[in-house]
Amino acid sequence: MAVFRTRLLVLLILFCLTTYELQLHAAEGAEVGDGTVKIDCSGRCKGRCSKSSRTNLCLRACNSCCSRCNCVPPGTAGNHHLCPCYASITTRGGRLKCP
Repeated sequence: MAVFRTRLLVLLILFCLTTYELQLHAAEGAEVGDGTVKIDCSGRCKGRCSKSSRTNLCLRACNSCCSRCNCVPPGTAGNHHLCPCYASITTRGGRLKCP
């Protein structure tokens, strides 16, 4: 019976450590402010615009969208479905603003 309790305790500790590690990984690049979590827009946009032929234009648009939505889709293109706010911002001409 004591062996069972010891194993159960060890498994519980491992589970807690794993959960804590996953939360740290999920919040990587995030900054806590007034109760809201802000992501690192410049870092995420740098990755998003790394393969763009017009890097400065891409970075300006991406940072603008990120500051509004607090979200940048992963990868260098596409994946807009993962950040609906980012995908809904358009220019005056009706084209998608966010890269």
